[in-house]
Amino acid sequence: MRTYDAVVVGAGQAGLSASYHLRRLGLDHVVLDADATAGGAWQHRWDSLTMHDVHGVAALPDSAAPAGDAGRANVVVPAYFAAYERELDLPVLRPVAVETVEDGPDDLLVVRAGARSWTTRTLVNATGTWRRPFVPRYPGTETFRGEQWHTVAFPGPEHFRGRRVVVVGGGASAVQHLGELAPVTDTFWVTRREPVWRSDDFTPDRGREAVALVEERVRRGLPPASVVSVTGLALRPQEQEAARLGAYEWHPMFLAVEPDGVRMPDGTLEPADAILWATGFRPAVAHLAPLHLRSELGGIRLDGTTAVADQRVQLVGYGPSASTIGANRAGRVAARSVQRYLASAQSRSSAASS
Repeated sequence: MRTYDAVVVGAGQAGLSASYHLRRLGLDHVVLDADATAGGAWQHRWDSLTMHDVHGVAALPDSAAPAGDAGRANVVVPAYFAAYERELDLPVLRPVAVETVEDGPDDLLVVRAGARSWTTRTLVNATGTWRRPFVPRYPGTETFRGEQWHTVAFPGPEHFRGRRVVVVGGGASAVQHLGELAPVTDTFWVTRREPVWRSDDFTPDRGREAVALVEERVRRGLPPASVVSVTGLALRPQEQEAARLGAYEWHPMFLAVEPDGVRMPDGTLEPADAILWATGFRPAVAHLAPLHLRSELGGIRLDGTTAVADQRVQLVGYGPSASTIGANRAGRVAARSVQRYLASAQSRSSAASS
């Protein structure tokens, strides 16, 4: 059976970046992607999210990013990723839904997807978070007579026209959803903590500082926080109308959900026809469970992109590289870490046989 130098799981921005740098280093690898087509999580985002909304994306290595025009992000970015894979002839296999990664013989790893398996010396995990939407539990949620949606399946603002929507969450997705919804319907925003608004421009230096703060969490073995949790929130031009309408007047989190609305801490019932959970995602790493990577603090402790508990494993698209700010850098760091590990393993093998 063929033994790869590395198997990359996931072909989003971080996974493609890792593949690019692995190839530049001459390392034999394959990229396994669960989707049937290129584009990573971008292909699943809501239709109303445009390139203008997201101000473009970070370019893939040695490639210019798509222009920030008004094209749909779930069309423009996947087309860009597909062209990148094709032009560089990256070794992407799809659809391959990896189920487990486990120890194999001779310090190797075995990656399994149904009846198929791949043997590798190292693993670069780039599965991101999109496949694990998070909805917190509140009393009475199952009794609500209206609709409940999560960001992962947001149907667009027109779906909610004329309905009162409770938007839950204090991150960038909540701000974007409110920006789209407020001009067409009545909204009510609730968050667990008071939103923190950014008062300065988001410069490259600020981006690096934000990534460093999230890196510190994963270095300690804590569950990763989102980059926006340390950068703060900001309103873009397209959200100014929602601000004028009062959409960003936040309210404390409700205590319970009832059939016709949500019960607030002061005892009042806020009526609602729909609840939109903009409550984020969790890392999609269940397939790594056999390797026992989690620390006692609940996260996977990293040194750079290397799992401290198992140096054969690199994580990109996790923690600081879960956003476009850090994804490309993480792919480069992971590839170099794979190269160093392989050189060290070769050195140990040579010493043992001499």
